[in-house]
Amino acid sequence: MPTYVRFERPDGTRGAGLLEGETIHAIHEPFWERTERTGEQLALAGIRLLPPTEPKNIVCVGLNYASHLNGRPVPDPPTLFFKPLGSIAGHGDTVVLPAGAGRVDPEGEIVIVIGRRVKAATREEGLAAIFGYTCGNDVSAREWQRADGQWWRAKGSDTFGVFGPAIATGLQHDAIELTTRVNGELAQHAISNELIRDIPEIVRLVSAVMTLEPGDIIYTGTPGEPQGLKPGDVVEVEVAGVGVLRNTVAG
Repeated sequence: MPTYVRFERPDGTRGAGLLEGETIHAIHEPFWERTERTGEQLALAGIRLLPPTEPKNIVCVGLNYASHLNGRPVPDPPTLFFKPLGSIAGHGDTVVLPAGAGRVDPEGEIVIVIGRRVKAATREEGLAAIFGYTCGNDVSAREWQRADGQWWRAKGSDTFGVFGPAIATGLQHDAIELTTRVNGELAQHAISNELIRDIPEIVRLVSAVMTLEPGDIIYTGTPGEPQGLKPGDVVEVEVAGVGVLRNTVAG
């Protein structure tokens, strides 16, 4: 299964590549149209990995696991919201807890990466429009989430839209394993067949009202009841086949 990354070279220039073991093979962009190697190879060690796509839209599905609902009714219509592009952070970046936010939780998620323009898709067309999957952390300020009329600051603060480190293709949409750890301790675990609205249905629902473009991402929801974060914590979100998204928390 090919695994795609975006990266920053030591000289500050940026590129995209295929990750094979500990080597990045540089490729031309946009890589969802074709995979064409440039001939450049870089050792992964010492290379900064960037968020693996530059989305125009970041859509999120809330309350999409029974384990997260904790007995509450399934929302109908489903809970969908946006994260602003300014919230984006990647692998290795610091997640910053805003002053006055109160409790802030990690939310490990499987993230869909769109590979072709899609609008008003059927389930089958929605699945065909997916390029691959990455890891996501939908960082959430719970007190703001409960108090505000919308989730704009609870979910959209700087560094609250974490995703990466890579995009894996060829994963089976209903058999993707998700694990979140905080300071090495298990915080969340689920398989994508536990999603209330599954991955093809998510793309169908979103594309029914908005055009999704290549590179756009959709957070699919978080399982369980994650714990609150504090400065110094290390959060790891692992999607089997993708890798581990690791971030340190600061106040």
